[in-house]
Amino acid sequence: MLSPKRTKYRKSHKGRRKGFATQSNFVAFGDFGLQAAEDCALTSRQIEASRIAISRSVKRGGKVWVRAFPHKPVSRKPAEVRMGSGKGNPEFWVAVVKPGQIIFEINGVTREQALEAFRLAAHKLPLKTKFLARE
Repeated sequence: MLSPKRTKYRKSHKGRRKGFATQSNFVAFGDFGLQAAEDCALTSRQIEASRIAISRSVKRGGKVWVRAFPHKPVSRKPAEVRMGSGKGNPEFWVAVVKPGQIIFEINGVTREQALEAFRLAAHKLPLKTKFLARE
């Protein structure tokens, strides 16, 4: 699972997910990309499941780039604990994704293979996506 090696702070605020992606919003490394069409907090498990679906679909051919990295900790309080007494412990990591951000890129495969791989990966993700090709 993806997670940062170290962070400045253990816990973070929730924040807002408004606006569109201004960074990593074009296909930079590969020939084809999977772009987010709506905002979402992708967990490291969802990213890993999508990555595995892509690599298995192309039978480990080509090269895959994961452009979304889970930097943000999400904390949870244990079950059946009363309100108050501080914030819970970090349970998992999420990547904050805005509309327009490229989540995955692939290179070294045909358009049909990339389309099928990204279709399978999109089923693992909780947001709408678009298929992009480098101009």
